[in-house]
Amino acid sequence: FKDLKAWVDAGDIVGIRGTIRRTDKGELSVYAKEWEMLTKSAAPLPDKWHGLTDISKRYRNRHLDLIVNPDVRETFRKRAIITSTLRRELDTMGFLEIETPVLHSQSGGAEAKPFETYHNTMDMDLTLRIATELHLKRLIIGGFNRVYEIGRIFRNEGISTRHNPEFTSIELYQAYADYDDMMDLTEQLVVSMCDAVSDTRELPYGEHTVSVERPWRRVTMNDVVKEYIPDFDFENLDLDDPESLEKAKAAAMAAGVPKVDELASVGYVLNACFEELCEPNLIQPTFVIDYPIDVSPLAKPHRSKPGYTERFELFATGRELANSFSELTDPVDQRERFEAQAAKKAAGDEEACDVDEEFLQALEQGMPPTGGLGIGIDRLVMLLTNAPSIRDVIAFPLLKPDP
Repeated sequence: FKDLKAWVDAGDIVGIRGTIRRTDKGELSVYAKEWEMLTKSAAPLPDKWHGLTDISKRYRNRHLDLIVNPDVRETFRKRAIITSTLRRELDTMGFLEIETPVLHSQSGGAEAKPFETYHNTMDMDLTLRIATELHLKRLIIGGFNRVYEIGRIFRNEGISTRHNPEFTSIELYQAYADYDDMMDLTEQLVVSMCDAVSDTRELPYGEHTVSVERPWRRVTMNDVVKEYIPDFDFENLDLDDPESLEKAKAAAMAAGVPKVDELASVGYVLNACFEELCEPNLIQPTFVIDYPIDVSPLAKPHRSKPGYTERFELFATGRELANSFSELTDPVDQRERFEAQAAKKAAGDEEACDVDEEFLQALEQGMPPTGGLGIGIDRLVMLLTNAPSIRDVIAFPLLKPDP
């Protein structure tokens, strides 16, 4: 033991040959007869007692973070279990995972600023995908009734505790289903993932306790906004009356919603009121349903509410976790919405999309009624592991160079 101690430092990896025995205190040990150095650690480990606590150093030196902080290893072990459980559940239901391109000739499937790149051999400007939606829908059109993809998405946007420029999402599409079916499926999938990594469905998150027991609350965007602006009802507005927009803006400004004077429709004002007044307070899992058509360019019009769509977003801990539609299947309506998005882009909106002729051509072939669902894997892992920042659940988050 003296020789071993003289030659070995903290962080070295050694091989031991000997017999198994228990010490006088009952601890299982190896009675060493010979040893050899397998790997010599050329750099010292962080201090034994103080460990690695600086957040920036932890992210930049994730290998050390994993070595000295067992809780970090546990987070990524749980993340692996969460994604494998998700795949297993969907595969059991008859969904097929089919990979779609990361390089796109034009961005689409979401409102987000893309990363741009260039292919030398093909002499083509390309973007990294901001969503997998449009290609997966083309698979539905081609005859696959249940498809999904878990993959990396890239958006050239800001960074925060809940945003990272590359992140992991799942998008899935089911033919002959709608957004009601997707709400049921979302509950089932999230509860299954929770059960795989936790012995309780009452989850601690910061200062809150979040219950994922089914069923979850379902509330229209109009009704949840009305809880904060009780004297005004957006659904009573005539969307064809130009005065309705001014009435909506006045109600929003009176409630303290900023920058509403720049918004071009009642739907955008309603959405701004929701994001400013309601979203941060949705701690328990809540499906916010029936979004304005203005902010939902890929969702089917609501079957009974003009000006609205069959869309929901799932919120918990004050942030969005999932987004879902009864998918738009009318190619004429879809073209009009794409053209409206293209006009916004031409006017300087970097997050608006172009007209995707290839997708429209496929849609003209005929897409069955379809329900679609997207879940942000990183944010879901944050909830299930009580992680305060998205960087805590991404093994190697993008960071600025160390000054």
